[in-house]
Amino acid sequence: MRNTITPLALFKAALVAGSALAAPSLAMAQTAPAATAAEAGQPATGEEAAQDIVVTGFRQSLEAALNVKRNTIAAVDAIVAEDIAKFPDQNLAESLQRIPGISIVRDGGEGRAITVRGLSSQFTRVRVNGMETIATSTDGASSNRDRAFDFNVFASELFSSLVVHKTAEASLDEGSLGAVVDLNTGNPLTGKAGLHGAISAVASYNDLSKNLGPRLAGLVSWRNDAGTLGVSVSAAYSKIRTLEMGNNSVRWAQARFDSVDGTPCWYTSSTSSIVSPNSGGSYRSSTACDKAALTFHPRIPRYGEVSHRRERLGLTGSIQFEPTEHTKLSLDGLYSRFKEDREEQWGEVLLRSNERAIDVVNPVYDANGNMIKATLNDVYVRTEHYLRKSSTEFYQLGATLDQDVTDKLRFTLMGGFSKSDASIPVETTIMFDDKDAQGYSYDYTDMQHPKLTFGTSVTDPANFQLAEIRDRPSSVTNRFKTVQLRTEWDVAEGYTLKLGGAWRRFNFDVASYLRDTAVCGNGGTSLVTSTSGTIACSASSVFGPTAIYGFPVTSALSQLFTLAPSGQPGGTTTQWLVANLPAAAAFTQLYSRTAAPDIGNIRGVQETSKTAYLQADAKGNIAGLEYALNAGVRYAATEQVTSGLGQAAPIKRTYDDWLPSLNLALFPTQNIIVRAAVAKVMTRPSLGSLSGGTADGFNYRVTQGNPDLEPYRATNYDLSFEWYFGRGAVASVALFKKDVSTFTQSQSISGLTFAETGASVAALSPSSPAYLSIGTSGDQLLQPIWQLSKTINGTGASLKGVELALQLPFKVFLDSGFLSNFGVLANATFIDSKATFTLQGPATTPGGSLPNVTVTNTLSNVSKTAWNGTLYYDDGKFSSRIMVSYRGRYHEGASGTGNLLEGYGATTNLDASIRYKLTDNLEVSVEGNNLLDTYRYRFTDFDTDRNYENNHFGRTILVGARFRY
Repeated sequence: MRNTITPLALFKAALVAGSALAAPSLAMAQTAPAATAAEAGQPATGEEAAQDIVVTGFRQSLEAALNVKRNTIAAVDAIVAEDIAKFPDQNLAESLQRIPGISIVRDGGEGRAITVRGLSSQFTRVRVNGMETIATSTDGASSNRDRAFDFNVFASELFSSLVVHKTAEASLDEGSLGAVVDLNTGNPLTGKAGLHGAISAVASYNDLSKNLGPRLAGLVSWRNDAGTLGVSVSAAYSKIRTLEMGNNSVRWAQARFDSVDGTPCWYTSSTSSIVSPNSGGSYRSSTACDKAALTFHPRIPRYGEVSHRRERLGLTGSIQFEPTEHTKLSLDGLYSRFKEDREEQWGEVLLRSNERAIDVVNPVYDANGNMIKATLNDVYVRTEHYLRKSSTEFYQLGATLDQDVTDKLRFTLMGGFSKSDASIPVETTIMFDDKDAQGYSYDYTDMQHPKLTFGTSVTDPANFQLAEIRDRPSSVTNRFKTVQLRTEWDVAEGYTLKLGGAWRRFNFDVASYLRDTAVCGNGGTSLVTSTSGTIACSASSVFGPTAIYGFPVTSALSQLFTLAPSGQPGGTTTQWLVANLPAAAAFTQLYSRTAAPDIGNIRGVQETSKTAYLQADAKGNIAGLEYALNAGVRYAATEQVTSGLGQAAPIKRTYDDWLPSLNLALFPTQNIIVRAAVAKVMTRPSLGSLSGGTADGFNYRVTQGNPDLEPYRATNYDLSFEWYFGRGAVASVALFKKDVSTFTQSQSISGLTFAETGASVAALSPSSPAYLSIGTSGDQLLQPIWQLSKTINGTGASLKGVELALQLPFKVFLDSGFLSNFGVLANATFIDSKATFTLQGPATTPGGSLPNVTVTNTLSNVSKTAWNGTLYYDDGKFSSRIMVSYRGRYHEGASGTGNLLEGYGATTNLDASIRYKLTDNLEVSVEGNNLLDTYRYRFTDFDTDRNYENNHFGRTILVGARFRY
């Protein structure tokens, strides 16, 4: 899907400068503490910017944000509690997308991960209360098995501030090419003396699922009169069901068919005139058969529904003790539980791996080499019912000691640990198959809204057999331990030296198991038993109306599914039978089967990093020009140990990095700031590529881990201009460039037999076509159809861009009146990026291997254009906001089956909020999320725009109230 941006739209998208830090969540009214560095007109470092900023409302939060931005040396953007609480955001990712340069990735209609200045969440480090960590959830395929932080684990109400460090400092944790994001919970010593708190209750309604769910949050904070002891506790709970409706192709592929428009493609031998239907034989070239074989067709065209039942519980606690003005002790804890039941119901056709038996009638081809329309006979019709139960538990405990040794010497000692455990005890799929259906037709003339029509009944149990069952329980665990020391010495007026170091240990562990079973194999003996003993299927031909390849489907084992409006055109089949999961699982005794190890996905990585830094901060005046700067170097030594069930022994390696950085701020006038920064940065290798491996018997592909991957290393350059032209107002332009010197890429070899890949047969799923073919005349392990893929150290890449920002309260030019209560916040990011990818391209001969091709495009996850804008009104009693977010088209990297660079189309999201204060302490609200009901379009090939999926998620309306005391 290609969206165009008009000049007017770009003009309207000029940007918001970012923000600050803040007070306890849910924004209690508080008195101001002692003057901060910002208030005193002194430049503050990124660390200082995170301390002691107190706000009492939306306008005040914007002004406090500008004070921090204005008086910080490095490039820092943030959102404070008032902003988070008043955006209609379901989680932190959706709050962060309001910051310039940040776009989000959605899962199930909800923000999950972020991209900063074109670099994906793999390149962003996240700290919770100052300690790096990873929170893991699940997406449509599996648990997050990489360094990306899943923001949907947390409710936004739990945090007092979100801070984004866009430029590196020696004193800032390494590991980011994009940004370091700080998530901060409450700071009880900044509150008023006594007991105070807030509570909010919201009803959340999704118009697609027709579900009404609760969203509750509360905060209690206490501080003694002396200001030496403070305690705060907060909690947030939500529960909601949403639907994801639409279509999916599961990529496109090339393959040789049985016949095309009556022309047979297979004969008993290369010289015979005897046709070999459905299986076996030799392929014979012809104009019709070759054209069909070399063009792409959808692998598993289907419509369906995905249901998301999500429940969040979050708790935070903080104790702060400041016995003297020189000593402060803090203890912070965070617990979060995120549970999701994901249920899918699909009606589909498996062209994938079954094209040999399919007769193609009246194919239609487009200019991009796609068979976009056809009628198919002898097709493999399937319906799927899938259920995954997942739960993520995250907890963190940290302690901090801030100590002033003298008036000029101070240190901070921090230590703590965190753990994120994503467990999937149930991931079940049960399939009904009809392997000889006739008259199926598909039409992808409109790639986003295909017409899919079954020619035979898919609501009659007699047409189906229960032929395959799957269950894939798994878990992913991330653990961090951290000890950190920071010291500061004021050497002289305007000069500070900073020295520090840290020790971190990160453990990443994956464990996956399989209960996959093809019930009867190619008409062979059943692999499952019932309560009455072994159930056997008679041996029979796989093809034809008398074929037996599973158990007969009955009304007791099935249920009828009806597709709601999903963008499907008229004539699309909208009803089909799916398995009744409890009944079918009981009948097949699925959960009684012993789970077999998924060899490539029982693995782990342990990383131990030891870092040290030296940084000098200075401010002063040269020839009448005020300046502030920090310059330093950070050293990071990394020890990495990878292990896996498929490895003979753990593999250990070490590497180190010297990371110099410089940030400079110049103040040519009172209202203008020029900032410049340069830094060497690094991101450690992708966890998913370091260890383990998989053998895919559906797509005939083997992947191997590579423990010798080098980190991503880059040099970042930043230059910005900021004009503070009124109270609470700023216009800014930021230029950035990232020269990536080491960038990994996939290396593939095709045309191999399974033995030549070096993989074990035990790594294949027992339900895969490759496994089921073992020992037959068509044994796919012996055929040169396998592809071996491995991530390797590649060449560099480049990225450069510009951020535009505008924050404009109309009070700047209107002293009073109705219009003076309006304001605009807007931002836009434009990126130019270039990277070279070596990929597996389309076959050039029917049935041939996939040759390597070189493709030049942007870096993965880079949208060339992204913007968001907010128009708000706030008169102190009534406030409203309307917010628009746009993200341009982007790819995620390598695809498969001959496709090049899959990714997502452009999206535009509209949110709105209305609030009214009934009293000083009570406020009511109505908010709307995704008011345009935006479809998410995913393509499987960047240039040809082949459909991968196109889904929508419905609008979410939130009605609630908030009370402060």
